[in-house]
Amino acid sequence: MLKTLTLTSALAIAATAGLAGSADKTALTPEKVTAFKTAWGEGIVNIGQIHTDGGDYEAAARTHIETFYAYGQEDVLFKPTLASEDQFRGTFDEALSYFVGGSIEEDGGFAIAPYTDVRWENEGTLISGDTAMAMGNYFFTTTDGSEIKVEYSFGLQQMDDGDLKIVLHHSSIPFVPADPADA
Repeated sequence: MLKTLTLTSALAIAATAGLAGSADKTALTPEKVTAFKTAWGEGIVNIGQIHTDGGDYEAAARTHIETFYAYGQEDVLFKPTLASEDQFRGTFDEALSYFVGGSIEEDGGFAIAPYTDVRWENEGTLISGDTAMAMGNYFFTTTDGSEIKVEYSFGLQQMDDGDLKIVLHHSSIPFVPADPADA
């Protein structure tokens, strides 16, 4: 069953985790990073569900980017998984194109696939003051129940208002070595 995450519930999740709309700039913890990643994954599922239901998925993607990425506040280094010609998305509009399709020709709308779940296997999290780096694998569950494994690195920064935002997002498909028998 697909989970539907409304804008209100996405913001509630982020606020509960101390991630959005909070003037309380408490210490950054591994638990906050985990809550942030979970809410990010639920946001991706939500965008796809809204698209499937015929709703305003672009508005959902805009809210997702505004909630989780530091565009407009800091430089953002974003290397999406399925980008090969225009590999990096340094602007809000380029990120939006990646998530829902649009201004960049190769973009098919990653977040509108849709996915039913995002599962995380964290390799590690490093925290230094107001920044955190997390790396590992995330698995996107498709509507047929299969999982797509993707490697990720997130660089997060706690903003002056207490919000946690992505300033670095790199993801890629795991390396598959060539089979010597095929040579």
